[in-house]
Amino acid sequence: MKRRHKVAYHQTSLISLSLISTLIAPYFAFIFAARANAAPRTPDKSVNCEILVVGGGLSGVATAYEGLLAGRTVCLTEITDWLGGQISAQGTSALDERPTQRARQFYSRGYLELRNRIERKYGELNPGDCWVSDSCFLPRDAHNILNQMLKDAEKRGRGKLQWFPNTVIKDLDISTNGKIINSAIAIQHQPVKGSPPLNTLTLSQSIGDAYRYQNSSRFNKTIISFIPQQSKTNAPKWYVVDASETGEIIALADVPYRLGIDARSYLEPSSSSTTNDPYCTQGFTYTFAMEATKEPQQQKMPPFYLQYSPYFSYELTRLANFDLVFTYRRIWSPRKGKPATFGGVKFTAPTPGDISMQNWTWGNDYRPGTARDNLVYTRQQLQGTGQLKPGGWMGGLRTESLRKAEENALSFFYWLYAGTTDSQLGNGVKQPRTNNKLLTGINSPMGTAHGLSKYPYMREGRRVIGRPSWGQPGGFGIWEIDISRRDYNDEYYRKTLPADMYRRLRAALSGLEAVSVIEGRVSPDKAMRRTRSTIFPDSVGIGHYAIDFHPCMVNSPPEAPGNIERPGERRGAGQAYPFQIALRAMIPQKIDNLLVGGKSIATSHIAAAAYRVHSFEWSAGAAAGTVAAFAIKNAVAPYQLVDDLPKSEPQLEALKRLLKQNGNPTAFPDTSIFNENWDNWR
Repeated sequence: MKRRHKVAYHQTSLISLSLISTLIAPYFAFIFAARANAAPRTPDKSVNCEILVVGGGLSGVATAYEGLLAGRTVCLTEITDWLGGQISAQGTSALDERPTQRARQFYSRGYLELRNRIERKYGELNPGDCWVSDSCFLPRDAHNILNQMLKDAEKRGRGKLQWFPNTVIKDLDISTNGKIINSAIAIQHQPVKGSPPLNTLTLSQSIGDAYRYQNSSRFNKTIISFIPQQSKTNAPKWYVVDASETGEIIALADVPYRLGIDARSYLEPSSSSTTNDPYCTQGFTYTFAMEATKEPQQQKMPPFYLQYSPYFSYELTRLANFDLVFTYRRIWSPRKGKPATFGGVKFTAPTPGDISMQNWTWGNDYRPGTARDNLVYTRQQLQGTGQLKPGGWMGGLRTESLRKAEENALSFFYWLYAGTTDSQLGNGVKQPRTNNKLLTGINSPMGTAHGLSKYPYMREGRRVIGRPSWGQPGGFGIWEIDISRRDYNDEYYRKTLPADMYRRLRAALSGLEAVSVIEGRVSPDKAMRRTRSTIFPDSVGIGHYAIDFHPCMVNSPPEAPGNIERPGERRGAGQAYPFQIALRAMIPQKIDNLLVGGKSIATSHIAAAAYRVHSFEWSAGAAAGTVAAFAIKNAVAPYQLVDDLPKSEPQLEALKRLLKQNGNPTAFPDTSIFNENWDNWR
């Protein structure tokens, strides 16, 4: 029998005016404070690390997990007070997985343990009875499960975990030759005695304060200096892993990276632009939890609702059903409702007490795409705001866009409750559904007084550019054609791409016939297209998901009436082959003891749309933790494992054997240049 656990939380049925006012309040003060940021005070303490992991999301937790099992001292920082990123602080606690990989349970060992612990917690894997995933659950439980996993890994591996919640990296000390991070300065904040608890304020209200050295009326600060443990070797004594959600450390360290759309090329033939556009990244989302109630609720219209309501939509006719949307990511269902079907989708109808997490493209997604409102600052914008100067780093995000995304999310809840308009399908499609309430309070599913996730779900941030490599002299990266199943015989590509670009595209996809295509001895249209992803000799992890887009909007602000998605952005969307994580994608230029995990590895804009989901993040983190521990043990820098490719790299092979031995696969079954039968992997 399935076990059901009681869920206790404070429920608020009104979006109060006092709550709304807090969204607008003192964020301006933080912007001004950032411009006049005072010099740091002397660190309050120094902490020794072998592996410093910046970011406590799934990639960061996986990095720490493997580092601890390898017996290393791991320092783990996180801007919020929850571990888990996507499945906790960002609220997207619905595992994005592909059917074949899930059926074969072909995942990293830590990710399998996470899934098993979720099932043990609830007595089933899907306590929410959602239909988007095989596992939807409560964000708070994800944090608790991961916290226990790290404690257990610490004991099993005899490592040492030092966990720093509510902590941000403020500055880096980089060696004079620019190759080594010598130390990192961090700021940890706690509420001033007598002030409201953490997670009372939204991120837009607190982020500026979190990055200031000075104590404030709300937060007391502890300044921490992270330094390496002593070592007798000449190799780097410690490793810093950027597992942040937006590529904070690669920006702060000022190593080369990409942001937004890449220019159309034979590697990225479906790009919506002939030039780079750093301002158009995928939409980000403040998720929230809402509960189905027996009785109708009374809600007040947010004062900013009319600004955002022209944006909201069910998006497609086959999705235009409240119950369908509610159960899509339902994270808690104490009793099963009646079977229902809409648009060909089968689900169980909501019942009182059901909790749904909302993450909807034409809803609480916020999708800026211009230089006036982009969330993740470009290098030029960072320079212009003084964030690349010593002591000037303030997180690299536009606070105004965070604030507006928070308003947009609260407005979307009200639209689900009372809305009657639909921006894409027209009026008459959406009907009010008043038997619902927003769940708020520190003990609510999102763990915040306002009911929004502690941090937005980030689909895309800065993406590092790897070091020059054979075949990619400008810097290594993983591109659209490395993973996409798309049929590039489509007339669009023949007409749109210049002849030489089209020939290079077909050659790159043709495997053994590539030289003949380039030399013109074989017509591009007659070359056999490979039916698998690119095989990387330095693969250290795996992933599989569709190329899934939440495109930016054309005009500013995103919610403007009649606004549209960037034309052509969805062209690159579609199915992908099972893919690999190349070690070269995790090694930045210039700095030798910095590794990159999670969404900031070296991928293109289109490839990143697949390289962003839960199991991939874990696999990338597991690779980062293993590589760092291996490098320390063997006194070798990670770049030295791949600098002679495509020649044989014995130490790289030893690393790959270690990953496999530890239950962290680096390739899918039967991966080979001679195996062209990947159509069954869905």
